Amino acid sequence: MRARFFLVAAALAAFGASLGSGFHFDDYAIFAAPLHPFDLCQTRPLTYLTFWLNDQAGGQNAVGYHVVNLLLHLGAVLLVFECLRRLLPERAAFLAAAIFAIHPIQAEAVNYVWARSILLAVLLCLAAWRAWQDDHPWQAVAWFAAALLAKEECAAFPLMLWLVDRKPGARRSVGAMLLLSLAAGTHVIYATLVTPGAPAGFQAGISPWQYLAAQSVVILRYLRLLVVPYGFTVDPEIHVPLWLGILAWAGILAGAVFAWRKGQRWIVAGLVLLLPSSSIFPAADLAADRRLYLPMIAFAAAAGLALARVKPPWATAAAGAVLLILAMVRTSAWMTEESLWREAVERSPGKVRPKIQLARVLPAAEALELLNRARAQDPYDPAIAAETGKVLLAEGQPEAALEEFGRALALAPRDARNLNNRGVALQALWQTDAARQDFERALQLDPNLTEARENLEKIDKAQGRKPNTRSN
Repeated sequence: MRARFFLVAAALAAFGASLGSGFHFDDYAIFAAPLHPFDLCQTRPLTYLTFWLNDQAGGQNAVGYHVVNLLLHLGAVLLVFECLRRLLPERAAFLAAAIFAIHPIQAEAVNYVWARSILLAVLLCLAAWRAWQDDHPWQAVAWFAAALLAKEECAAFPLMLWLVDRKPGARRSVGAMLLLSLAAGTHVIYATLVTPGAPAGFQAGISPWQYLAAQSVVILRYLRLLVVPYGFTVDPEIHVPLWLGILAWAGILAGAVFAWRKGQRWIVAGLVLLLPSSSIFPAADLAADRRLYLPMIAFAAAAGLALARVKPPWATAAAGAVLLILAMVRTSAWMTEESLWREAVERSPGKVRPKIQLARVLPAAEALELLNRARAQDPYDPAIAAETGKVLLAEGQPEAALEEFGRALALAPRDARNLNNRGVALQALWQTDAARQDFERALQLDPNLTEARENLEKIDKAQGRKPNTRSN
């Protein structure tokens, strides 16, 4: 009981300050459309169910969302300890659970509300593991099915079971889990094909082979952050020539073979758990620290076994104290939008997106200066023009805003948001008919664009018309 209390206390010390944080980046997408408790069209319906419950309990108050994330992490920490102590010596299992609890690379998964999907999926995978260890393989299959409903990124979990906790006569249950993984993967591919603007699959803006080449360097970055936990950023800058990607993959494969021959199954299992997010299925974000949350179970086990042999014991205590302090520092970066994106601008100077995100929380003059710097880097990025237009519109300059929105639309004519933005500027200039046409065209491109629908309904209401609720 003392070990469990210590693990919970350490995790709370590392990430408890997240309760004072707000929403960040994709968190706002939670409220972009009405939340439905059992929306099976979602690829992660179980996660969205928890968002709906948060919304019912406290609306858009960020505290409740962070409380749930933190509780999910605490539950995962305790289950990691319970599962590993059946496979490792007690001290090694405790050290592994402590690393999982407080390592600063966990900060993104815990502090970022949108990352709840991976927290929930990992908690359910761990419940499946406990059932597996209790010789209830089909209960484990059921828990794993629920985990896939939270996030499909846990698809390789059955392979980890087969590598580190193989049981006789369990092939059928592992096979059933792998079939569920295949079904979940197929569903995700379909969803990315039919969802406008999906940030993955064929719409990710990168080919599968380019993504695969980049992931070798991304995996090495993850491993470096595990060993030297400094240099974190929410938006890392990744530029990988093909030759370097191939060379890095050769090194990773050689390292995996060497680890396997030396009996280091946990390291190999950690690499296997990275495959769903770091292989050939492309995503717009090449790297994200939250993707290491599930593999961290295996990597922490390997680290726990190594640290258990370190003498004297105070050395491991000192290492834990350093990790705890770094986790607290990392959590402090997530406290505000400004601190998070200032860090990203500093550590990814070649990327445009951090500048756009930071501009959204700065005073107008500073925001426009930052956006001008971004435009100098990439004159043809429509997002820069769109954000510049929003700043100008908020400052009461609709004519200048209209010019920027027009530039964004010229650069990305199939983006419904650009049409909606131009419609807002036209409406501010009392060009109502033109604004209506833009909102209607935006809905033709994306029938689920809530902003365009609401703007169209406002025009209808102002003109005394019956609102048009059809998807154009």
